[in-house]
Amino acid sequence: MDYPGNLFVIAAPSGAGKSSLVKALLAQDGQLRLSISHTTRAPRGQEQHGREYFFASPAEFDTLVAQDAFVEWAHVHGQRYGTSKQGIEARMAQGSDVLLEIDYQGALQVRQTFPNAVLIFILPPSWEALRARLQGRGEDSPEVMALRMHNARTEMAQAPQFDFVIINDSFDRAVQDLSTIVHAQRLRYAAQRRAQAATFAALDIL
Repeated sequence: MDYPGNLFVIAAPSGAGKSSLVKALLAQDGQLRLSISHTTRAPRGQEQHGREYFFASPAEFDTLVAQDAFVEWAHVHGQRYGTSKQGIEARMAQGSDVLLEIDYQGALQVRQTFPNAVLIFILPPSWEALRARLQGRGEDSPEVMALRMHNARTEMAQAPQFDFVIINDSFDRAVQDLSTIVHAQRLRYAAQRRAQAATFAALDIL
């Protein structure tokens, strides 16, 4: 089903700066609404239930999977993450543009359900920069950081399957690139046709 709202899906390896870019984009674009994912991992830092994630126990997550409540879910770094299908559909049906911040596995699953989704991949400028950013967070043990670096190679190999790729070397330029992609998508014929159906009908453009 086509919805008046657009769906943007952003993926990246840990440490590429995805979360910071998403926060900056949301701060400057009032039309975007962030989809909140479910996860079995514990909160980090100042994260709050219902703000960054819906934190669920493994048993609660199993129940949601059994109910087919997720448009996608995946194992990531030893934990599970899932995105509510109903939550996305409700916002897009209201005309809101929805932003998903998920891993590449989830992004590719989302496209199967929402073919019009715009997939964006964030890359670090180098392996050294990625390692430095992970170390700078100071949140992961050496073992977890090693796992994230190992997984990053597999994750970045999926970049060719995405519509757009942004190299996060300059943060300000990367935010501008993200904003440009979002704006350009809104002006595509198919997107305008969905969002401005009444105008198209009035102009006899069917």
